[in-house]
Amino acid sequence: MDLSDFGWDGELEKGFRSFMEAGFSPARIIGSNRLDYELMSEGGLIRGKLSGKFRGGCHSKDDYPTVGDWVAFKPNDQTGYPAIHGMLPRRSKFSRKVAGKAMQEQVIAANIDTVFIVSGLDADFSIRRLERYAALAADSNAELVFLLNKADICKDLAQVVSEVGGLFKNVPVYALSALKNQGIEQTLPHLKPGKTVVFLGSSGAGKSTIINLLIGEERQKTGSVSTHDGRGRHITTSKNLILLPSGAIVIDTPGLREVQLLKNDAGLKNAFSDIEEYAHECKYKNCTHTNEQGCAVILAVSEGKISEDRLKNYHKLKKEIAHNLSRHEKQYKNKRGKFWKTISKKSKLIKKSRESIREGLGDIDY
Repeated sequence: MDLSDFGWDGELEKGFRSFMEAGFSPARIIGSNRLDYELMSEGGLIRGKLSGKFRGGCHSKDDYPTVGDWVAFKPNDQTGYPAIHGMLPRRSKFSRKVAGKAMQEQVIAANIDTVFIVSGLDADFSIRRLERYAALAADSNAELVFLLNKADICKDLAQVVSEVGGLFKNVPVYALSALKNQGIEQTLPHLKPGKTVVFLGSSGAGKSTIINLLIGEERQKTGSVSTHDGRGRHITTSKNLILLPSGAIVIDTPGLREVQLLKNDAGLKNAFSDIEEYAHECKYKNCTHTNEQGCAVILAVSEGKISEDRLKNYHKLKKEIAHNLSRHEKQYKNKRGKFWKTISKKSKLIKKSRESIREGLGDIDY
């Protein structure tokens, strides 16, 4: 198996040199579950597990390998089962806050070149959701492309494409209909050999249908979508790495039920670059763009240069980031406090045990 087909290049080979000298082989993770990982190696598809040392060094979810990562492995001396001992630094990653209350980062895909944000132009279409996805994707260090699917049922297609393109400068916006196989060729310039792309979007947006067209066969399952509300059932249940006829590599992901920004507002600034540009003209450097005099952002809204809904969503996402950051710091302090409390308790038990031993030795008549 030629790993260059899966994105291996000279830069990765250079970074892997120390692993190679230690007797390890490279592989790319193309699938995972709770027990093991699917690896694409020079010898073909294999399954592997994390070594105990690697697992012990994983202190949070983002420390664990995910689909798209390049890892170093070799067979276990006792079982012969491939063991993963190391991982190359990620060039890029798309991540979000894990679903639920835990304040941890979940890396959805690693080492990606392009993020395709797919949105259906049906009753479920939302500019505000696109802004949320854009804020996440802008922090990934990968190229961002919008795919507006179901163009065949959109009455104001030109207006919608113009609006989305106006909000996200320098980001390609393509309208297509996966169902009718129209416009899919617009994605080809981003699907070069060895390049890794990921398709993201809410359920029912048409990600799997688009991937089926690119593959040329119905490999990804698709679900029926209600014509009443446009919402689709969750069908893609695990991440997969797929090699396209064009030579590009696709990481397909499940429809994301919950997409929360974690604690970095760099992506937010990129997604709302127009607001950030006006913010530089505000009278006060710490302007919150809510009710301050001399606020250039509020002035831009009043002049129709920025929509009021866009500014509201900006504030909403910024507040979400601040809230999640506060919760993250609180959980970290609580976790650290519990750790030292446990250490203190064990230290007292050890001290008490030593004192008991000394007392016992003192009673011995030599």
